[in-house]
Amino acid sequence: MWEQSQRITQLNETLKERMLLHLESPCLLPTAIEGLRLVRREDSGAPEQCFERPLVGLVVQGTKHSFMAGRDYVYTENQCIVAGVDMPIASYVVNPTSERPFLFLYVYLDKTLLASLCEDMKDSILHGDDEECPGISIADAGEDIMDMFLRLVTLLEKPEQIALRAPMMMKELHYLLLISPHGRLLRQLNTPGTQNNQIMQAINWIRENYKHPLRVETLARQVNMSASNLHRRFKLLTGLSPLQYQKQLRLYEAQRLMLLENERASSAALSVGYESVTQFNREYKRTFGEPPLRDMNRRRTSSGLS
Repeated sequence: MWEQSQRITQLNETLKERMLLHLESPCLLPTAIEGLRLVRREDSGAPEQCFERPLVGLVVQGTKHSFMAGRDYVYTENQCIVAGVDMPIASYVVNPTSERPFLFLYVYLDKTLLASLCEDMKDSILHGDDEECPGISIADAGEDIMDMFLRLVTLLEKPEQIALRAPMMMKELHYLLLISPHGRLLRQLNTPGTQNNQIMQAINWIRENYKHPLRVETLARQVNMSASNLHRRFKLLTGLSPLQYQKQLRLYEAQRLMLLENERASSAALSVGYESVTQFNREYKRTFGEPPLRDMNRRRTSSGLS
């Protein structure tokens, strides 16, 4: 046990060193490895809000507080977080400083790869993996997963090898997650025939059709569930009802259109499926704290886009 603890400490220290080679100042850094992001934060600031894809993240230094799937979560050094489904997340970093910045790295999960691995592993997967649960899992990373993240970060120093080695390493990371404490959630979501996989199908449908009117009864029939069961499991996984989920998708997409494509609020509202701009403005302020124009001005100023 002592040797394992020493190994975890060693992996953590090496990860810090490797990450800081790429993160000389606070930023969110996309890397040459598809899906891998590195993060350095030195101030708490306002809570960050985003609509995230499924991911696995590792805290290398510091502590983060997030509201996800209708619950509060706190995770700290050497802990992994897995968000198994697309969902809105509001987060802030706890007391970072320039001397001891918050360091975090994450990988977007490949749902096709997870489903393929679940199929390959079906004979070794325990039956009964279909209990109701939130779409979030937090656990100590463990030596294998920390070493896997270190290997990915180290690979960034050998760009000529990334194209060949990164896909193999990503497959290994997904496999390690499936046999880790996060595995039960990921298996439930990515194994056909489970009720949580039916919810995953419903989420995928809403994501692809969020601009169109949504009838929960129709969606339930499409994924072969009763409307009441769909509603209950959907809310447990995401913290939202299907209709609330669609609304959040619309609002985040409208925000993206305004911020990155300079669309006016009225145009963005219509683009994402709103029929009433007044309703859009009201719901936007309720979600993001400010009306669209004021929110855009603040975000452009803080990000240097103005």
